[in-house]
Amino acid sequence: MVKKTLFALILIGILLVGYAYYSITVVPVVPDSLEQPVVITIPSGADYEQVMDSLAAAGVTPNRAIFDPLAERMAWKRETMRSGRFVLPVGTSMVGLIRKLRNGSQQAVKVILNLEREPMNVAAKAARFLETDSLSLVRLFQNEAFIDSIGYSKETLQTLFIPNTYELYWNASPREFVARMIKEHDRFWKADGRLEKAKAKGLTPAEIYTLASIVYSESLAKSEQPRIAGLYLNRIRQGMKLQSDPTAVFATRAFGIKRVLNEHIQFEHPYNTYTNYGLPPGPITMPSVSAIDAVLNPESHDYVYMCAKGDNSSLHNFAKTLAGHSRNIAVYVANLRARGLR
Repeated sequence: MVKKTLFALILIGILLVGYAYYSITVVPVVPDSLEQPVVITIPSGADYEQVMDSLAAAGVTPNRAIFDPLAERMAWKRETMRSGRFVLPVGTSMVGLIRKLRNGSQQAVKVILNLEREPMNVAAKAARFLETDSLSLVRLFQNEAFIDSIGYSKETLQTLFIPNTYELYWNASPREFVARMIKEHDRFWKADGRLEKAKAKGLTPAEIYTLASIVYSESLAKSEQPRIAGLYLNRIRQGMKLQSDPTAVFATRAFGIKRVLNEHIQFEHPYNTYTNYGLPPGPITMPSVSAIDAVLNPESHDYVYMCAKGDNSSLHNFAKTLAGHSRNIAVYVANLRARGLR
């Protein structure tokens, strides 16, 4: 009788061990019914129970009677967990789950920067993809000692950011974000001879970027951006004011207006190229790459005047003389009248 009881207990023990082993290594903790990977984000400073809550919220509910001792044995159940964004494939086992979260093998997120006007807009956009909040980024961008240490000023900091899609870890800190932007900025300018082309024009990358921001603000049409770039470079060489409407808009912060009026043009401000010679102290927006390359590869011509066609094409007519510019203005007014806009 004793032998039978002992045998039964041993058998039960073997079955329990087998069940536990099967549950740990075979049974998926990310069920096949989910049909797609589970993505969870573990914030900085989270503890074990907070991670378990995040898993449960994502539909991952392992048997805690087995999972907790396993986590302890695998040295994962600790006070502070590794933060980050983790992708858990369908079919992931308990062991696989613990290994991924324990080792911190997180998946990068795509941070899209696309024509943000100023550093504060860059901060707001980046914070949509990263753990850090926009205020932390803004504070770093406004830290003059920091931006000076990386070779920028509050006026030129925007020139650091090149429009593109970047892969970063979700828990990247503000300083890590900036470090990545510096790396990408330098890579961009070293590519395709951009740095050499800027030097040949006697301009720094920041100045090229600033002029490109004006070119881009004047026209989204890639086809005429090199012509506009050539026009502004002609004006700079001839000692003429740039007289760019978008700079007057930026100076007055009158974003969204349909027409630039005398009150905008006459507004005294360092960024208003109607009242100042040369380039403004910094860019008026994040230009497109096509606009930057247009300034580096401008069209060679003698144009120094431009005027919108007014025909709803968003394109411009160009002139070499004031008389020609006056004729283009007449065309612009006639086209507006024909469209019932004047």
